[in-house]
Amino acid sequence: MTENIAKQLVGKATERRYLEYTWRDVALYALSVGAGRDDLIYTYEKNLKTLPTFGVLPYWGTVGIKPFLPRPFPAAMLANDILHSNIAPLHMEHTLLMHRPIDPIKGTMSFQDRITDVYDRGEGKGLVIKTCADVYDEAGNLLCSNISSTLFHEGGGFGGDPMPKSRVVIPDREPDYIVEDYISPVQNVLYRLTGDTNLVHVDPDYARDHGFDRVFMQGLCSFGFSCRMLIGAIIPNEPERMTQITAQMRAILYPDTRISCRIWKMSDNLAVFRLVDEEGNKILDKGQFGWQ
Repeated sequence: MTENIAKQLVGKATERRYLEYTWRDVALYALSVGAGRDDLIYTYEKNLKTLPTFGVLPYWGTVGIKPFLPRPFPAAMLANDILHSNIAPLHMEHTLLMHRPIDPIKGTMSFQDRITDVYDRGEGKGLVIKTCADVYDEAGNLLCSNISSTLFHEGGGFGGDPMPKSRVVIPDREPDYIVEDYISPVQNVLYRLTGDTNLVHVDPDYARDHGFDRVFMQGLCSFGFSCRMLIGAIIPNEPERMTQITAQMRAILYPDTRISCRIWKMSDNLAVFRLVDEEGNKILDKGQFGWQ
């Protein structure tokens, strides 16, 4: 592996892409991240509002996206041209920054994902690629930014900078809020309709061939569940007030599982959170949620 791998990758970007959507896509997304009968503001067009994490679909989606993509292809995957990875990379961390609310009725998003940093985890430990995808509406207004970190198992030890550690600290006390929910047996299939067409989440044979016992939930579905639960606990019915959500993806979550979002309010506009399953496994950790 050459020492200038970071120089080879930083600045590489996907082509500009476009996502056309209507209120039906907004409602379907809300249902796919657990919206229930009392969440009509996310599912009924009369007074519809968009869950902010709808903004992750351009980063990791295929449905409605032009040019056509058979599978999600963020900028981090451009590293395969150099790494020739034989092991699927892992989505480690995701941040969504909201700059303005997303129109809930219809729109066209334009976006381009770009590699911004490459971090060295050491010889035999791989490297981490950080990307940023700014998402704009058809008028050129910046809607949101997707900042993501992806672990590749190859390429470590090239002499690059180490990955910065998260500054989020989960308090050593009881949460201020605990929100319970349930991942249905078909939640993975439902979320897939929003655009995450990776086969490992739906095809049992494909999952087994890639080393998994069974299909499992999409990480950004857990991310969306957390967003909806956090809004409901802290700023109910006002999703437009959210400014950011970030989390590390730690453990596999399976369909047909109880979950809970444990939330600690840190100030008048910041909370930290952890999403755990019914056995206490940390699905999302080092979570941070901001609002105005």
